[in-house]
Amino acid sequence: MTAPLLAVRGLEYVYPGGVVALRGLDLSIERGRKLAILGSNGSGKTTLLLHLNGTCKPTRGEIRLDGQPVRYEHRALNRWRQRVGLVLQEPDDQLFAATVGQDVSFGPLNLGLSEAETHERVSEALAALRVTVLADRATHALSFGQKKRVAMAGVLAMRPEILVLDEPTAGLDPHGVTHLLGALQQLHEAGTTLVFSTHDVELAYAWADEVAVFHEGTVLRQGKAVSVLSDRKVMEQARLRLPLLLELAVLLLQESDCEDWDRQLPRSREVLLALLRDRLVPGRAGRDEIDSLSDHDRYSGA
Repeated sequence: MTAPLLAVRGLEYVYPGGVVALRGLDLSIERGRKLAILGSNGSGKTTLLLHLNGTCKPTRGEIRLDGQPVRYEHRALNRWRQRVGLVLQEPDDQLFAATVGQDVSFGPLNLGLSEAETHERVSEALAALRVTVLADRATHALSFGQKKRVAMAGVLAMRPEILVLDEPTAGLDPHGVTHLLGALQQLHEAGTTLVFSTHDVELAYAWADEVAVFHEGTVLRQGKAVSVLSDRKVMEQARLRLPLLLELAVLLLQESDCEDWDRQLPRSREVLLALLRDRLVPGRAGRDEIDSLSDHDRYSGA
């Protein structure tokens, strides 16, 4: 079997003072997937993410990249962080240069790239996050949502294989969430593996391929999003509710005469509404509406 792109095995981490944050944690990140790390506040999500690019070093256990144990010496750590980029929840913890362009160019220049190559990467990253017009703007003058995108662009300029995001939608209004998820979806379709932490079960259901449910520093269960998020025992243990969209869809489709209803569970508000219209007003209207939706509308949760 092919080894996961990034794997965590038996990970334990104890903060100074004896606070145990991670307890024998196992996690697998497969190439090309969107993995949601789902758990309530204080469950260990952020601590895990800080281990995925070497910011923290485990007390016990190991992390493997392409099947090989990672190393923490300077050169190996730099190579690791080029492949696994981390975007923090608070953008002010990540932005430090005077202007957006300077901030996004820091990583590539630190790699020793030429000015021409750096310029290409910066332009590419700013365009991917739709913030090209902000290139000359002072970082302190940005809105919170703009800061989030610029911080992400700074990581993207390193061209990581895996993009790790800590609560990427936290603090954003609905419009900002839609635009951010659209940008991330494009990155995913271009081949970037995405890992994001959240306590938002609706986001995890609508957007992730896989979910790992966290509780008290360990993973209760990891697997396909629908399967994990419909596991009432696991969700209750993690002090989380089942996604409302999932519960409504199950109630709606279980009563239908469709043999494979569980494979047709809607992953977006638009598809669920169309199914409801089809049931409440029999006919083709709802089905035609579903058929007209793009894949992004069906599964992005927009």
